[in-house]
Amino acid sequence: MSLSTALQQRLLLQQETLPELVKGLPDDLLREQVIPGKWSAIEQVAHLTAYQPVFLQRVKLMEQGNSPVFQRYVADDDPVFREYCNSPAPELLSNYHTTRFILNNHLTALPESTLRKQGVHPLFGQFSISQWTEFFLLHEAHHLFVLFTLTAVIRNRNQS
Repeated sequence: MSLSTALQQRLLLQQETLPELVKGLPDDLLREQVIPGKWSAIEQVAHLTAYQPVFLQRVKLMEQGNSPVFQRYVADDDPVFREYCNSPAPELLSNYHTTRFILNNHLTALPESTLRKQGVHPLFGQFSISQWTEFFLLHEAHHLFVLFTLTAVIRNRNQS
């Protein structure tokens, strides 16, 4: 048995929300800090893009079977995230989809025995690769929801 059908479908389809959310919005509007002190829309996209390879690397470490302990990922401390914040939206979206393709192919090819291998979250404890994948998708969904709200505000402000 591999990843559940629900996880596989969300891995494949959830990502399709991202380009729809930013469609038609120029970079300058995506860079606006809609909520003072919070990330802009482009920073949300940069975070999602920068985190995918981090997650894949963590999966690969878990595959080795040593139950690694992962520190909390802090995007603001990640130089790749900072670099991506300065990238144009089309380039970010392309990178996001490329890394997601690689991640999806890797995860969906893992056998059940490997999916049961674990890593340790600093707050939540032991998670199997399957559970980490669920965590990854829910984390991504949260940022997609935030992106939805930010772009809705931007669109509403620019309709007049």
